[in-house]
Amino acid sequence: MAGQLADHFGRKALLLPALGLAMSAAVLFQLASSVTVLMLARLLTGIAVGIIVSAGMANVVDQAADTHKRQASLLASVAMVLGAGTGPLLAGLIARFSEHPVAIVFNLELALLALALGVVLAQPAQPRAPGTLKLRLPSVPLDSVGHVLRGIAFFGPGITSTSFVLSLGPSLFASFVHVSSPLIAGGTAFAMFMVGVAVQLLVQRLAVARIFVLSGLATVLSMATLWLALNGQSVAWLVVSALLAGAGQGMGQLGGLSLIALHVPAARRAEANGVFNMGGYVPAGALPVVAGYLIDVHGITTGVTVLAALIATLALLALASLRLQR
Repeated sequence: MAGQLADHFGRKALLLPALGLAMSAAVLFQLASSVTVLMLARLLTGIAVGIIVSAGMANVVDQAADTHKRQASLLASVAMVLGAGTGPLLAGLIARFSEHPVAIVFNLELALLALALGVVLAQPAQPRAPGTLKLRLPSVPLDSVGHVLRGIAFFGPGITSTSFVLSLGPSLFASFVHVSSPLIAGGTAFAMFMVGVAVQLLVQRLAVARIFVLSGLATVLSMATLWLALNGQSVAWLVVSALLAGAGQGMGQLGGLSLIALHVPAARRAEANGVFNMGGYVPAGALPVVAGYLIDVHGITTGVTVLAALIATLALLALASLRLQR
């Protein structure tokens, strides 16, 4: 829905209320005295992120000339991955060394959101698209469907692998070395996503098909090394798995956004971004929950093995489809 609204009313018209929702959520997180308020704050955060990911990335690409769409996609992708890695690390550091971490973390977030709000306010408003808006299920132009689906085929397993490793990694690390700290989760996320940033910068000049091949291979190897880490109680393999997951997500995201920037008209770009992100975030949110149930019922070894095999299989199928399209 956010993509359709952004394409019709303009990016700025959606980004302003999204930033307002994010700031409201940050205030609620600070003031929360019950689980209900925390859940409301998390809901507002999710809505804000969904809008910003769709409209914000389209906004970045819109600012670039036609000859620089791939570079704009790179900047948009790197910015999201860089934030996803830096945020957990900062929160972990503050939680570890501050007596009042909640206030500091969310006041810092409010300051960053205020900065973003100033940038968006400074942008000129876009003209509204002609005609009457009729909301429908998100879609993309028929001649662009293949490009968007190809991006989802690699981005979906990639972001699901990072979600899986992030949800499981800190507890595995703590059990392997018998240490528990908020820095473990923050440091894991930071290292994973910094690899995602680095590989995007390294492969930006490659053909999109080659970027997808590297993404699929990294995701398969990430799940293989996660299985090795679990069965060998190995911190080293766990770290390798996290870094490979970050690489797989980063390259899958870059490839998918590049295809959207190159092949989807500007008037449908935010909606296409929405479809692309749904294809990634839905499995990334659902499969770790399924993993939790499997682990509760059948034990951690069975749960991790089944989910790792499923994610690796999805990545292999994406690689096979790429080969068939040649």
